[in-house]
Amino acid sequence: MRVHVRYFASMREMLGRATETRDVAPGTTAGELFDQIVAEMPRLAGLKRAVMLMVNQEYVPPDHPLADQDELAIIPPVSGGSHVTREELFRITEEPLDARAIEALVADPGSGAIVTFTGTVRNTARGKAVTALDYEAYAPAAEKMLRRIGDEMHQRWTINRVAMVHRVGLLTVGEASVVIAVSAPHREEAFEACRYAIARIKEIVPIWKKEHYADGATWIGSEADYQRELGRASVAAGGAEAAGQQAGAFDTQEEVVR
Repeated sequence: MRVHVRYFASMREMLGRATETRDVAPGTTAGELFDQIVAEMPRLAGLKRAVMLMVNQEYVPPDHPLADQDELAIIPPVSGGSHVTREELFRITEEPLDARAIEALVADPGSGAIVTFTGTVRNTARGKAVTALDYEAYAPAAEKMLRRIGDEMHQRWTINRVAMVHRVGLLTVGEASVVIAVSAPHREEAFEACRYAIARIKEIVPIWKKEHYADGATWIGSEADYQRELGRASVAAGGAEAAGQQAGAFDTQEEVVR
């Protein structure tokens, strides 16, 4: 069946089109079609929790079934509404992490730099070959602690926006386990705040991990326990750079003129 899709405002600009017609399978819901569009254009993922769906000019839930020749309108946040909620910025999720989508959440016209840290699963730990990590979290408390860390960062540095998203579940080598994005007027404070964030996550966020090897698996405990075992001091406590089972990568976008 055929469905006519309409896009508006920021979504229209990101896609470069206002309308299109799509062929979809019978029984496809409005939410499923939107998920297909996001999968083709990952930059839209940052808007996913904020958009509303309309079918034939009526608001509908994501599980609303589509019919042939329906019009699906994807409605981004309206003028006067909050573009990004705190729930979007600080999350625990089972879904794969898209660093670019999380980075888009902190984009701000007043920022000259965006620093993004991606922690990934590496293939060794304490002399053993690691095949995967299994992360578990007390999600409501973990998200609360992520928000607290964000508040601490705003108190310490002149930054504009912060986003922190941590993945849970079974992750294989190379997969991203955490993404932190910080926007700021200048790069120095964005880097410092991002480094502080990963250290504090390891200290106070209730997340545990199980290391998997070719010959078995073992729970490591919290990230803070892991850091103490390795004898590494925390940046948040004024010590050296914190690093754990995750390998890390920093990306930065910065202003041309300062």
